[in-house]
Amino acid sequence: MAELEAERGGDPDRPGKKDPLDALVWLAERPGEPAWDSRFGRGRPGWHVECAAIATEYLGNTFDVQAGGSDLVFPHHEMSASHARVALAPIEYAFARVYVHAGMVSYHGEKMSKSLGNLVFVSRLLADGVDPMAIRMALLAHHYRSDWEWTDAVLGDAQARLARWRAALARTEAAVPEVGSPSAEAAAPASAAEMVLAGVRARMRDDLDAPGALAVVDRWADALLAEPPTRITPRDLAGARLVQATVDALLGISL
Repeated sequence: MAELEAERGGDPDRPGKKDPLDALVWLAERPGEPAWDSRFGRGRPGWHVECAAIATEYLGNTFDVQAGGSDLVFPHHEMSASHARVALAPIEYAFARVYVHAGMVSYHGEKMSKSLGNLVFVSRLLADGVDPMAIRMALLAHHYRSDWEWTDAVLGDAQARLARWRAALARTEAAVPEVGSPSAEAAAPASAAEMVLAGVRARMRDDLDAPGALAVVDRWADALLAEPPTRITPRDLAGARLVQATVDALLGISL
């Protein structure tokens, strides 16, 4: 804990502390920084107190979700919650009910951070002509709690996957021409597409398993691309449109 405290903005080695893990609760005024009067003198709250105050001011004494990167689990989120629980005692369930922490994304072997300047900007990717759906696909290919690294290969895999899904949809539309109003039987989506909807829902319910959801759609696309055009039916077309609506509504990917 002392090692993490030192890595993540704390000062366990500061002389005079009662305990190495004690958090700074009030910072004396410094030139050019905001400050308020207090019985400790002019200054401002420490980082953990500051976030506890902001959260409870705008969300109330108890709220549903506290989220952030996995590097905030300790000390920041634990300290903020502890400060709030002490300040709001005897409220039994003060502060957040649930915590959601995302994994770290690295680039060229180091964690992406503003301080290092090793950032990949979506705006730059879009300016270079990258399909925004491919960027989203690249992000969804990694579970939100997993650490991973952004590389050209990651983006390339996402672009190939997006192209495969779109090819499956286009192949179905090309094989089944629109002729009048389809019968009720033809309009019913194929069972494979209904399984995609059920599968994506199941994977996203399981701790937002986005990679698992993508794999469900992969199986549908691969099966359709392997099917001879003569065997594609109006039910397959209805199914393809159900899959298209599924990935749009549940994954935010437009085909």
